[in-house]
Amino acid sequence: MSRIFEALQRSESERSGVNSAPPALATELLQVVERESRGPRPSEPVAENFVDIETPTVDLNRFPTLPVTLPPDSKLVCLTAPESFGAEKFRFLGVRLRQLQHSRPFKRVLITSTIPEEGKSTVSSNLAAILARKQQPKILLLEGDLRRPSLGRQFGLGRIPGLSEWLKGERRPIEHIYRLEGPNLWFLPAGHPPENPLELMQSGRLTELMQQLDAWFDWIIIDSPPILPLADTSVWARLAEGILLVTREGTTKKRMLQRGVQALEQSKLIGAVVNSSANTDHSNYYQRYGPDAVRQNMNAELK
Repeated sequence: MSRIFEALQRSESERSGVNSAPPALATELLQVVERESRGPRPSEPVAENFVDIETPTVDLNRFPTLPVTLPPDSKLVCLTAPESFGAEKFRFLGVRLRQLQHSRPFKRVLITSTIPEEGKSTVSSNLAAILARKQQPKILLLEGDLRRPSLGRQFGLGRIPGLSEWLKGERRPIEHIYRLEGPNLWFLPAGHPPENPLELMQSGRLTELMQQLDAWFDWIIIDSPPILPLADTSVWARLAEGILLVTREGTTKKRMLQRGVQALEQSKLIGAVVNSSANTDHSNYYQRYGPDAVRQNMNAELK
């Protein structure tokens, strides 16, 4: 695994003039990922092989456009504070993913965490927003958490029909995709929480859906539920081509982190993001944009 995390630390030290050591959780995370990745890997390819089907081209302009109204406490720093240090970290993450795409073709990226409240939805939405700024690519942010959807609220959209309505309806191309005015990305919300989310997800229709979306979009960023204790994420992990694991400094416990890493398919684990890592050198910088709103000091370790 490459030393992107160490490069980030060197970059921060040069910028601040202080030789700061890596946060404890970040160091522990990288050690766990490296230990898990040393073992023999399965011989299967990175991307799951699906049977090709005829997917008609689609004019994305036919999907409705919705205005974005960010709440005052928004954590979408790539939109509210694009020149902030937090937004810079997301730009770096976007660059690394685009670089990886040249040597390891993939477009479906699953963003998950071990437990709730680690910031996976914030990372998902910021990453999608930063990718959408690069030469007009077609970016889809897919809300895969059917039980506790939150992305609509982050963009000020409220609860609108989405994935759960399509899974319960007739077999036809997805309709509940929305163009977000401003971020220049498309959004497939979770919709209204169903009574049987896992049963709907295991119906086999998600494979069909991902084949449709592959033909329409350049990147598909999937915000999934946490790995523990639900089985929903395992469904999304089978459909994803790359997985980013989000942890939070001061929240993620070592034992839960180890269980989370072990539950993921190692050949698909492309990196880890340490959210809200403690770095007092830049505390004043963040405070200028509001308490906790832009605490996205991330350190990424990507293969």
